Amino acid sequence: MIPWIIFAVIVVPLVIIAFAATMRRRGAVEHPATEGETLTQEELAAEEAFEADWREEDKERYRQERLP
Repeated sequence: MIPWIIFAVIVVPLVIIAFAATMRRRGAVEHPATEGETLTQEELAAEEAFEADWREEDKERYRQERLP
């Protein structure tokens, strides 16, 4: 009975911690840098302008869909 309690109290949490650490490390390797971190200032400005234009077009599209 006591070996099972020791197993449950010590080994199981260690396995869970090791699994979490492995997943965190794997996630950092698979996604080393986001796209926003590698863009130059000009590219960022162009991207923001495109997003602003897209939002305005989307608002207009929404108004046309809602109001026949």
